[in-house]
Parts: sequence; C-alpha cells; structure tokens
Amino acid sequence: MRSMATFRQNSFFQGTSETVIKTGLFFATLVAAFVVIVIFGFICYFALPIFHEEQISTVLSWSWKPVQGQFGIIPMAIGSICLGATSMCLAFPVGLGVCCCASGLAPKWFSSLILLVVRLMTSVPTVVYGFVSVFLLVPMVRGAFHHGTGFSWLAASITLSALVLPTVVLLIHTQFEQIDPGIRLTAAALGFKRVSQIVWVLIPASYQALFAAGILGFGRAVGDTIISLMLAGNAPQIPDSLLDSIRTLTAHIALVVSTEAGSSSYNSLFASGIILFGMSAAVNGTLRFIRLGARVSRDFNK
Repeated sequence: MRSMATFRQNSFFQGTSETVIKTGLFFATLVAAFVVIVIFGFICYFALPIFHEEQISTVLSWSWKPVQGQFGIIPMAIGSICLGATSMCLAFPVGLGVCCCASGLAPKWFSSLILLVVRLMTSVPTVVYGFVSVFLLVPMVRGAFHHGTGFSWLAASITLSALVLPTVVLLIHTQFEQIDPGIRLTAAALGFKRVSQIVWVLIPASYQALFAAGILGFGRAVGDTIISLMLAGNAPQIPDSLLDSIRTLTAHIALVVSTEAGSSSYNSLFASGIILFGMSAAVNGTLRFIRLGARVSRDFNK
C-alpha cells in the first residue's frame, strides 16, 4: 500500500511538473512571437514615409548616390545575397567534409580534435575574425591579384565562410550521429566499406539536415554585419568580380544610421530592414517546409 501511495504521489508531481513546463514554454512562445510582431510593426511604421512621400521608386532603384539625390538600395540587397551565397559555397563543402572525417574517415583522435576546434570557433567573437582578416587576409588578396585594395567580396566571403562553418558542421554532424548507428551494421553486412557507407547511405539519408544546414548558414551569413562592414569595402555597386568591393544591407544600416532623421537616406534604413526581415522569414519558412515534408514522408512510410 505504501509503495502504491508513493507511486501515485510521484505520478502526481511528475504530471504537475510537465504541466508547468508546457505552460511555461507556451507563454515563452507567445512572448517571442509578440516581440517579433512588434519589431516588424516598428520597422513598418517608420517605413511609412517612404510610401507617403512616394519615395519607394527612389529607394528601390539601382544607384546609391546621396549627393545626386539617388538612394537606391538594390545594390546592397544584391550584395547581401551574393556574399551569403559565396560564403555558403565555401563553407558547405568544407563542413560536409569535416563531418565525413568525423564519422569514420579519419582517426578517432583527429576527429575529436577537429570537432573540438569547430566548437571553439563558435566562442570566437565575430570582430576577431574581421580584425585578423584585415591584417592577414586582405594583404594576401591584394598582393595575389593586384586588383583594388583587397577589401573585397572575396575577402569577406572567405572570412564569413569561417564564421558560418560551425553552424554547418554541428547541424550535419548531429544528424550523422543519430542516423549512423542504425545503418552501419546493415551497410557493413551488405559489403559496403566505410567510404561507400558515408557517400551512398549516410549522406543521402541526412538530406534534411544538409538542406537545413545550408539554409541556416545562408541566413547567418546574410544577417552578419561586422564581417561585411570591415572587409567587403562598402562600395554601393553591383560587383563585376569577386575582387570588387560591395556593400550589404546590414553594413548599409550600420553606416547610414547616424544620418539626419527623416531624410531619404535615413528612410532607406527601414526599407533595408523590411528586406532583411523578409529574407529571415523566407529562411524560416523554408525550414518549416522541410520539416513538413519530412513529417509527411514519415507518415506515408508508416
């Protein structure tokens, strides 16, 4: 009887604690959603002068020359997309290679060491990446190509790829760790060597994590400010090559935020904010679509 009473008491406290946790998470979700809505409303409210004063055509144009009355932010939007895309083109294959090495292609001690380095990279402040690149990478780019000052799309892409690399590695490696134990013995019984297991079984089975890593890494790259501000050159132009200077939307906001309030230059900040918010929403929407597709696939297989 005493053990039964103890069991009921423990069940009661466990059920109560679960209810408290669920309630707390629910309210935390509401608060987070409310904050996001308030931020978006704040940006839209301050962007109203662009529409009221018919400045939308001026802001959404291809030229940023404030002295001549041209305040187009399209070059900055293209710069953000270009920088994010090239950074992921560098970071993604390197990150996938690191995960493959850590999954059995390299000795165990080397795998542990490289994963430790990747985890340590997450604790390095962004400004340190930029500071080191200014004094090491920029002179190398300038000396190797003899084009411009070295503050370029290429220098910013290389540094930003190092910044987003831990995001790619940790996401893919976590998925590999979850899937690998369930397929290793079966693949080995079928005669697959370790390289074949990873290339033909493990990687295809982890396609959701690969997509998620690429999308989140791209969002992380687009949202970064310090690297593009310090290394990209901040020239508001459409680049012709990787050696040209570019300006991103985040760097544009940091550079223009101190201008006179109410001017067309100042109003372009809020248009930039809306575009960045839209990019972030697109990233999150894509992730939700991937999760929904995975859930539908699991239900169909059942």
